[in-house]
Amino acid sequence: MSRNRLASVASAVAVLKAFTSTSPEWGVSDLSAAVGQSRSSVHRILSTLTDEGLLEQDSRSGRYRLGLALFDLAAAVPSQRSLHEAVLLPMTDLRNKSGETVQVGVLDGRQVVYVERLDSPNTLRLFTQLGRRNDAHCTGTGKVLLAFLPKTELERLLRGWTPPRQTEHTIVGRTALTAELTLVRTNGFAENRQESEVGVVSIAAPIRDDTGSTIAAMSVAGPADRMDQRRDQLADAVVTLALATSRRLGYRGRR
Repeated sequence: MSRNRLASVASAVAVLKAFTSTSPEWGVSDLSAAVGQSRSSVHRILSTLTDEGLLEQDSRSGRYRLGLALFDLAAAVPSQRSLHEAVLLPMTDLRNKSGETVQVGVLDGRQVVYVERLDSPNTLRLFTQLGRRNDAHCTGTGKVLLAFLPKTELERLLRGWTPPRQTEHTIVGRTALTAELTLVRTNGFAENRQESEVGVVSIAAPIRDDTGSTIAAMSVAGPADRMDQRRDQLADAVVTLALATSRRLGYRGRR
């Protein structure tokens, strides 16, 4: 542990991170068990965070949820605000052109976090939630984000990592994954062919900022039969509209 790390702050952060899209509300006892802290400690943290507006407490159930002050903090993050503004129109265009679910993800370590989503208008949809995480090696967005990392950073992430198998199609070997990422850099887009969920295919392309760094990836995803019928068309569309997003962020490269 870093000498500069404050245990009290780390405890409060652990409590905040427990509030997710799948667990939006917590009672004191359940949260105490989830974060591995005493009930009295968690209660003090919850009270403090509520006083500061970062959490709010339901007056009837007594359970806690995220407060409005967190939205103010999120709005103060320039890169995320710019990304949100830049992707909205291209994502809508891609969803309308493809008829499939469109998502934007960012890299967090060896995982991809989905920060934007537009659902497919078709009957059979994907219900990926915002904030959901998945291992980067088995998703289209994740492969893009890994492939376009600086070489030294990619090597650091891959060192000592045994990628978990999610389906029979998941690429788990280091040699095979490295070859796959090389192909992604060559093609300019990545494919997830039922590697994270059987029956689901996705195609993703990089979103770059004004420095040329890949900061996110845009993907189109749907059932394998629908996606396979239009693979080339969808790949062209996602590459074009991811590039359009990059242009809105100031990127001036050719691809």
